[in-house]
Amino acid sequence: MTGDGVYVYAVIRAGAPLPVDATGVGSPAAQLRPIRQGRVAAVVSEAPPKLRARRRDLLAHQDLLLRLSEQGSVLPMRFGMVASDEDAVRAQLKSREADHVAALEHLSGGVEVNVKALPAKDALASLLAEDKNVRRLRDEVRRRPGYEATLRLGEAVSAALESRAAEAGRRVLRELTPRARAVAAGPEVQGCVLNASFLVNRDDSDGFRTVAERFGHTNRDRVELRLTGPLPCYSFVSAEGTPGRAIGV
Repeated sequence: MTGDGVYVYAVIRAGAPLPVDATGVGSPAAQLRPIRQGRVAAVVSEAPPKLRARRRDLLAHQDLLLRLSEQGSVLPMRFGMVASDEDAVRAQLKSREADHVAALEHLSGGVEVNVKALPAKDALASLLAEDKNVRRLRDEVRRRPGYEATLRLGEAVSAALESRAAEAGRRVLRELTPRARAVAAGPEVQGCVLNASFLVNRDDSDGFRTVAERFGHTNRDRVELRLTGPLPCYSFVSAEGTPGRAIGV
C-alpha cells in the first residue's frame, strides 16, 4: 500500500463480482479490489498521489459506478473519498453493516434521474399573449421610450418568465413523483426553478424520461427541462458513515 491511503468508490454486497477489466482513478489506472466485511464490501484501489478532479479520473470514477450498478445494488461514493488504510475501511463497514445492507436493499434495481427546470427561452410572444401587465409595460415603452420604462419592462418579463417556469416545475414534480420510488431535492442551482433527483426502477427509466420529455415539449413555452441519467444513486445515499473522507479536490 502507498502512503496516500485507500480510494473508496462504492459499497456493494459481499461476494458481488467486479466488472471485468474495470480500473480506477490515477495514471496509470489503479487496480481495483474489494475489502469485505460481513455482508458488505467496499470497492477500493490505492489512492493516487496528488489526486485532483481531472476529467480522466472523474470519468473513470463515474464509469465504474455505472458498471457496478448494472450488476447489482451500489452505494456510490462521491469522487475523492479516501480512507487512511484498509483497517479504517473495515472498521467503518463493520460499524454500519446493518445500515449499508438496508440501503442496498432500498436501492436494489434502482437508478437516479436528475431533472432541472429553467425558464423557457424565446418565450416572450407567449408571455405577452398571457400577461396583461407585461403588455401594458411594453406599450408604455413604445409610447415613451426611456431607461426607467425599459428597466421596469425587463424586470417584469424576467419575473413573469420565472413564475411561469416555477409553476410548470411544480406540475412536472407532481406528475413524475408517482413514477419514482423516492424523490430528493437537490441544491439550489442558479437559474433553475427546480432541481430534483428521482429514484426510479432501472427497467422504467426510459418510460420515466419519456414522460418528462413529453411534459417538456408540451410546456416548452414555459419551461426548459434538462434530464440527466440514469446515474448512480448519489442523492439517495447518506454521507454519514461513509468509509473515508473527501479530500480537497
